[in-house]
Amino acid sequence: MDDSHRDEQVTMDRLCIGLYVELDLKWFEHPFTFSRFKLKSAEQIATLCALGLASVRVHPDLSDVRPLPPSTQPVAAQAAAPAPDAPALQAKLAMVERLRVLRASTVRVERACADTTRRIHAIERQLFARPEDSARQAVQLVGQITESILDAPELAIHVMGDAAGGEDTCCHALNVTMLSLMMAREIGLPQPVAAALGLGALLHDAGCRTIPERLLTAPGPLTASEQHLFELHPRYGVDLVQGMHGVDGIKAAAGVIGEHHERFDGSGYPGGLRGEAIGLLARIVAIADHYDEMCNPVDLAAAQTPHEALSTMFAKHRARFDPKLLQVFIHCLGVYPPGTLVQLSNGMLGMVSTVNTARPMKPMLVVFDPGVPKHEAIVVDLERDGELNIVRAVRPAQVPPAVVAYLSPRRRVSYYFDAGQPGAAAP
Repeated sequence: MDDSHRDEQVTMDRLCIGLYVELDLKWFEHPFTFSRFKLKSAEQIATLCALGLASVRVHPDLSDVRPLPPSTQPVAAQAAAPAPDAPALQAKLAMVERLRVLRASTVRVERACADTTRRIHAIERQLFARPEDSARQAVQLVGQITESILDAPELAIHVMGDAAGGEDTCCHALNVTMLSLMMAREIGLPQPVAAALGLGALLHDAGCRTIPERLLTAPGPLTASEQHLFELHPRYGVDLVQGMHGVDGIKAAAGVIGEHHERFDGSGYPGGLRGEAIGLLARIVAIADHYDEMCNPVDLAAAQTPHEALSTMFAKHRARFDPKLLQVFIHCLGVYPPGTLVQLSNGMLGMVSTVNTARPMKPMLVVFDPGVPKHEAIVVDLERDGELNIVRAVRPAQVPPAVVAYLSPRRRVSYYFDAGQPGAAAP
């Protein structure tokens, strides 16, 4: 049997730079960022020796070198704690403080998302009984969100946890609105135009309220007549909003609602429009809507991961969408969108939790470490930690259920934003 991939216990006198070590200690019992890492300095070795351990685990397949030969001299026990000014300890303390600030920010953003979700619920409940009142509430909500997103010095897209609440159509509407406004910011749409885009995105599926529920939730393919009825929902949505006279941006929103299922190659519905015959705002919403439907289909067993959905849209469906806008969308979310499970270069597993649209290739990750409680999970900023990088995306089915339960925020992928200013994320 090949033993080259087995870890081995190595005494402290055999440690050297280039070994990949793993500490059998709780995360809070040592000063290092992770419990497994590659030794890169004599200071790290000295800090390890100061922990009073007799030996540490070494992973030969992840190491650059072999351990030193055993020493012929007895090794004195070293039980002294790391010095208060030791670089590793100072780095750990700084990381703990960053995690405290990040958790407070996460709570703030999730509360803002939950509040916005409740407001969308209220708008949808009154949409038919009081259409103009509902539209004005939607205009006010979207206006506040749009202003925060466009005026923010930086924009971070967060994947939401269960605290944000809601697993139904209003979360789809919110996701499409957020992703559409993210693109509006990137291409520099003026605030009034972006607000109209946001209103159209929020109400894009308003016509679905006239479609029988059984068709909207059918797990399998629809019959030809059922599919024809379903494909009329954009027109039903337009009919609904055209009666909302005097509501700011409603005409542009109607264009989005009527055309959000049209496709750049002419394969969409209900009009079979092609290319730039489809309005710019509708072309934006079409991308956001399709992406979210791939991540959050009616049958969650068929859901694609965010990374898979983005890859599929680019590799197989790109002819259906405005190519320039699709590139904008991919640039903003990065190769690994929020909610993607990934393997890191140090072998650990994590989930992309936040993407800064200005630096999409350097996201923030929640890292799986069984020695750290889930509510205290380590969060790594790849922009700050230059030694780590993402090796590959991982499907949830490829990792143990305990890892998925630890990392995944919810069954459905739901997004909200942080404008980078205290309170700015809350409309």
